[in-house]
Amino acid sequence: MRALRLVADQKEGPDAGLAIIRQMLPRAEQLGLTAGCIVAGYWPIITELDIRPLMARLEAQGLVCALPAIEDGRDVLTFRRWGLTDDLEEAPLDTRQPPSSAPEVVPDALFVPLLAVDAAGNRLGQGKGWYDRTLVALRRDQRPCAIGVGFHVQRIARVPAGPNDQPMDWILTPEGLEKST
Repeated sequence: MRALRLVADQKEGPDAGLAIIRQMLPRAEQLGLTAGCIVAGYWPIITELDIRPLMARLEAQGLVCALPAIEDGRDVLTFRRWGLTDDLEEAPLDTRQPPSSAPEVVPDALFVPLLAVDAAGNRLGQGKGWYDRTLVALRRDQRPCAIGVGFHVQRIARVPAGPNDQPMDWILTPEGLEKST
C-alpha cells in the first residue's frame, strides 16, 4: 500500500490536493463543517495526500483549524489550534506540530491520513494506533466526524479490522467524498 501511495503521489501530487477541495467544500455543511467548528487536519508525512490547501480554504470560511500533537506520557493525540501562518515545531514520526503554547482544542471533525480504507470505513494507518486510540477517547464524550483521506488507489475491497480499530465515517479521495457503509 505504501508503494501504491507513492506512485499515486508522484502521478497526482498537488492536483490531488486541489481535487479534494472540489470534493469537500460543496458538501462541508452536510458533514457539519460550518463556521466556528473545529476541524483537525494533519501535517503530511512521506507521501500522504497533502490537505494543507483544503485546511486553508476551511480556515478562510471561518472554521477553526487544528493539528495533532504528540505529548510525552500520553498515548492519545491532543489537538492544538493552528493557522497556516503559525509556527510549528518538529514532532515525533517525522511530522510537525503546533508548539505547546498553542491552545488545545477538541475537534468536531478530523481528517485522518491512511494507507488503505474499505467501504465500511476500516482504515489501515501507519501502524502505531495513534488515531484509533484518540478516536476511542474522543468518542466517549462526543461523536466527532472522522474523514479518512487518501488517493483513490488506497480504497481496497477489505481492510482487516480488530476490536481496537476505529472506522472512518467518511472517505475523501480526489475522485469523491463518500459516507462509509
